[in-house]
Amino acid sequence: MTMMQTTGNDHHANAKPSPVKRFLPLLIVFAGLAGGYGLGLHQYLSLEFLSESRGFLRGFVVQNPLLAPLGFAVLYATAVAFSFPAASILTLFAGFLFGWLLGGALVAIAATIGASAVFLAARGALSGVLAQKIGGRVSRMAKGFEEDAFNYLLVLRLAPVFPFWVVNIAPALFNVPLRTYATATFLGILPGTFAYAYLGHGLDSVIVAAAEAGREVTLGDLVTPQLTFAFAALALVAAIPVAVKKLRRSPDA
Repeated sequence: MTMMQTTGNDHHANAKPSPVKRFLPLLIVFAGLAGGYGLGLHQYLSLEFLSESRGFLRGFVVQNPLLAPLGFAVLYATAVAFSFPAASILTLFAGFLFGWLLGGALVAIAATIGASAVFLAARGALSGVLAQKIGGRVSRMAKGFEEDAFNYLLVLRLAPVFPFWVVNIAPALFNVPLRTYATATFLGILPGTFAYAYLGHGLDSVIVAAAEAGREVTLGDLVTPQLTFAFAALALVAAIPVAVKKLRRSPDA
């Protein structure tokens, strides 16, 4: 009897989740993204909306010193979890409304939580897909990513070459632990987060200048070539440990 119970327990432990359970969280993410666009919520995640509503938003923050930052953090985490491509804009909002220090801290925490949520949803649906579909050199590259996931993710987070939501989902194809993913995400986004929050802190003068010139303010008014170069330099520094580790490996490794 005991042996039969043990066998039954092993069977349940090894049983794969049904396709519905696997894909449901990811389908919820896609449904939330589509629903948000269908309701026109993306219109509120723009510099144009911030320019038109900055007086009201700042007044709300002053009147609600605890609720406002908490609500913003929940909004940011939700936007990231549903993969709205508005991380840069919302980080500017944070700096504008809460200052670069508090705004940057709120974004770093909220972005990590939201990114971890969508990562878990994607990992449940996509886990093992890469190993089944590819082989050869690409498979070896995937194995290298898994073995040194922290440094690879750190480089991807430091250099915003790819959209934030893409880097949130792509590691789900690899066997990356959640702790590694969350830690690399949090540390990797800190420089860019505080840089954008600082830009947002000084956004008011840019909005006024754009209004006087009769045009809308854009990210191009804020993101300078110097800032882009700084991000590239950070990514290069972060990539050094990965390169050194590969060079020190023997040809047979």
